Amino acid sequence: MIPSSRSDGPNATDDKVSRIEALVLPHLDAAYNLVRWLAHSEQDAADIVHEAFLRAVRYADSFQGGNARAWWLAIVRSTYLTWVSKATGSRAPLSLEEVTKAGDEDQPADPGRSPEELAHWSQCADMLAELLAALPTGFREIILLREMEELSYREIADLLQVPVGTVMSRLARAREMLRRAWAERRAG
Repeated sequence: MIPSSRSDGPNATDDKVSRIEALVLPHLDAAYNLVRWLAHSEQDAADIVHEAFLRAVRYADSFQGGNARAWWLAIVRSTYLTWVSKATGSRAPLSLEEVTKAGDEDQPADPGRSPEELAHWSQCADMLAELLAALPTGFREIILLREMEELSYREIADLLQVPVGTVMSRLARAREMLRRAWAERRAG
């Protein structure tokens, strides 16, 4: 556990920043990935994560130990929700081309697969990204937290401030919505 920074000395701010860096930096990629999926924009995701970091520094004393990742992602989520509420009007949805482009950045080439296999899996990944992006935010969020960030049910429950049973039922509904959308798309 990282000790609390409650000193009143001249290095109090530096101590607080150092403490937050130790709590947050190991989970920075998870925060960015979560917000990028929720906001559909790399630039917005970077801005939101930056704002969340400033909030984390401001409220560093609220961390009482426990799961730093869940605490940090809760701040990021809250910052994202504030960002959404401040947005004027509805945001223009990303085009399929933008979603495809965003999804390809982290995918390394696989020399062990044929070009046809790579094309097939690329199409599947594009379709999955599109279907995931089309889910309502609450369901998309819970899929991302569980399947991409690999948070436990308990961690998600703490982050969303809901019972574990609610996490399980929302996750089941989100998976079913995704499965149905996939089947409908494949059928034609």
